[in-house]
Amino acid sequence: MNEKTEMMADMIKELACLLIEQNDKLTLEQALATVFNSEIYGKVMNERTSFYTQSPRYVFSFLDEELKKGKLG
Repeated sequence: MNEKTEMMADMIKELACLLIEQNDKLTLEQALATVFNSEIYGKVMNERTSFYTQSPRYVFSFLDEELKKGKLG
């Protein structure tokens, strides 16, 4: 695994953990599925957006908005 791929995987893991922190009824599998099925997942995995280099809480704010509104901005 190269450094960028590792950073992307870490971001996905952090986003799932933040989802669980926000809603303790979620399992890790549910949290990961939520992240994998979000628009943010595509942005994190796209090298051009550099989302994978940002703070997990910053990226989570976009995920949280997407989950609350059903889409990004």
